[in-house]
Amino acid sequence: MSERSFIEARSIDYVPLKERHGKVWHLWPVWFTGDAHLATIATGAVGIALGGNLAWTVIAVLLGSALGTFFMAFHSTQGPQLGLPQMIQSRPQFGYVGALLVWGVALVTYIGFNAFNQLLAADTLTTLYDADSHVTMPIIGIIAALLAVVGYDWIHLIQRILAFILIVGLAVMTFAVASSAHFEPAQLDLGGFKAVPFLVQLFAAASYQIAWSIYVSDYSRYLPKDVGVAASFWWTYLGAYIGGSWTMLVGTVAAAMFPALKLTPALKAAADQLLPGAGTPLLICSLLGLVTITTLNFYGASLTLLSVADSFKPIKATVTKRVATIALSLVVSVGLALTASKDFVHAFDEFLAILLYLFTPWTAINLVDFYWVRRGHYSVREIFNPNGLYGRWNWRGLVAYAVGFLSMVPFFSTASYVGPVAKMLGGADIAMLVGLPVSTIVYVLACRSMDLEDEFRKAALADEGLDPA
Repeated sequence: MSERSFIEARSIDYVPLKERHGKVWHLWPVWFTGDAHLATIATGAVGIALGGNLAWTVIAVLLGSALGTFFMAFHSTQGPQLGLPQMIQSRPQFGYVGALLVWGVALVTYIGFNAFNQLLAADTLTTLYDADSHVTMPIIGIIAALLAVVGYDWIHLIQRILAFILIVGLAVMTFAVASSAHFEPAQLDLGGFKAVPFLVQLFAAASYQIAWSIYVSDYSRYLPKDVGVAASFWWTYLGAYIGGSWTMLVGTVAAAMFPALKLTPALKAAADQLLPGAGTPLLICSLLGLVTITTLNFYGASLTLLSVADSFKPIKATVTKRVATIALSLVVSVGLALTASKDFVHAFDEFLAILLYLFTPWTAINLVDFYWVRRGHYSVREIFNPNGLYGRWNWRGLVAYAVGFLSMVPFFSTASYVGPVAKMLGGADIAMLVGLPVSTIVYVLACRSMDLEDEFRKAALADEGLDPA
């Protein structure tokens, strides 16, 4: 632990109550800073890029962020209760081995986001200093990976410091927009509603926030168990929603002011026009946030890779294993970034849509299991038992995931595939609104055959002495 060592010692293993520390309000700067960076700005530019106007894109950003953050923040409350990282908590719903399904999705998310992050970071440094992207991408990756190595406490500390810097930067930009920006009347016309750009932007914002669901318990699991569900929910929600929607709107405004420019030049041009000389500091602030979210991705990828390895053969968590998995994540993400397409905004839009499809069933199943089916009654020891209480494969979670995912397919709308229902709706994508209730209903019905009282009794017996006085 950080209180005994500079480098965090724990990874996927349980955090004992005697090692718990921190304050629940520390969650808001983690998620405010986690959202206040260039990738979030890019998310806010999606609707404008598809032909939407400023007024309706702003509304879509605010509503989409509110929806996605709602589910994400509920996952945050699981960390203090279980003392475990987020993804290892999927074993009771999917089984000891069956959880590999969602862990594979999580790995794609971590590595994919980091490849995009490094592209954005390189593009920023090229815009500012004409730097060589083939040099800057690995450097950004290495800095972020080193912070992931030192771990939890240092990540929290850096996020708190950056939160106050980024608030100042966003406040200055907001004041400049409010006092100086001028837009064409069509950009502000509420009569100029276009369904496809609006819905794509709304669900891009929602999926961006929902994608945080696989991270949140990683950064709340060291908190004392008695911090309270409401407190951990609201500190997470406020940090992520304000940071996410506020930062996305910076991208929305920049794209509306300079629709012909790429993202980072548009952002710099917009800031400089509104407040001369502000473009460079704003990009540097956004770059700092981008580095630390890259850290969070490396940290999460490491925990997920260790969970995958543990599913094949139980492992003992060590610092060496954690460092090795971070290094592997670094190599893969830098490699992808160096070979990625330059058509960033459209590729990012497609990536967010796919993430939304993949995470919608999981977030429904994980939350309904924690809050409705098992009501927080789990055995930490049995989660790490390959032949234990939760089985190797849990058909209930797997079936609910499959049915929920398949129910969304007709509603998919991406550049690669548009489902039949989405075509009838003019290309509008409402798949998330279908997948959430379908996955929830199927899982709840499947769990009706469980003897929960017997399971709770066995779980309590298995965890006797887990935290000796």
